[in-house]
Amino acid sequence: MLGNIGYGLLFIWVKLHALLPLKVLYVLSDILYVIIYKVIRYRRKVIRKNLVNSFPHKSAIDIVRIEKAFYHHFTDYIVETIKLAHISEEEISKRAYVKNPELAVKLQQEGHPCIVILMGHYGNWEWFSSAGLVLPTFQIYQIYRPLSNKAFDRLFIYLRTRFKSVGMRKNNTVREVFQLSKNKVDSLVIFIADQTPNKTNLNYWTTFLNQDTAIFNGPERIARKQKLPVIFLDVRKVKRGYYTVELKLLTENAGNTAENEITERYARLMEESIERNPAYWLWTHNRWKYKREDAI
Repeated sequence: MLGNIGYGLLFIWVKLHALLPLKVLYVLSDILYVIIYKVIRYRRKVIRKNLVNSFPHKSAIDIVRIEKAFYHHFTDYIVETIKLAHISEEEISKRAYVKNPELAVKLQQEGHPCIVILMGHYGNWEWFSSAGLVLPTFQIYQIYRPLSNKAFDRLFIYLRTRFKSVGMRKNNTVREVFQLSKNKVDSLVIFIADQTPNKTNLNYWTTFLNQDTAIFNGPERIARKQKLPVIFLDVRKVKRGYYTVELKLLTENAGNTAENEITERYARLMEESIERNPAYWLWTHNRWKYKREDAI
């Protein structure tokens, strides 16, 4: 009962704010920046540590500059995600623009209806995974891990499915992707694959952002087993409130690739995106909390 009340209040608050134009929401973002960065200092130590270790050759001045730019982008991400509760499909298609959707359509026409999409926490991943990548001939599936806060979990499910995307729980992924492939469902299955693997899945290690890093290789294992095409989403922030994405083909048939080849290529492309403009990656997570000796 209390959970429903909490969700109801949160939902109303988000809906009311989503009615505001983005230019007004960006004023709120500027205020949030001061509160989160200068007053609360949200995860400041984790972010600074991640930046220093990722860019050992950058000066302290450059690190602080990236840090401030990240917090500005992070508060923009917050209000942009709120806007998902009201934004129209027409507007989101302009603000989260897919440059070459014909790549996915071509694969579909060549007999590859089920396609694995790899992206990262870069730019505004919510806009692309929830709405910006919506193509008329495909059903979008997003892999997600339920949030511990039930009210926020319900809210994000609502936001992510407003444009008819379908949430796919992480624990059900293998079975559900198998069914999509078996039934030849025209589908794009989106993995945000730059998350830290849990301790039982520290299977593949590489150098990523100048650090020894465990990379999540579950999407590759699924794609190889089902012999699916794999596409990387290269996201760029054009200006405030506007993003583009370019679809980059990693393979037409993952079954023909060597073990961990796709995961390694994803890591390199994700690294290129981050190094191009570091401020737009999500630095708040403790992604390097595990070492090789932690692997079970």
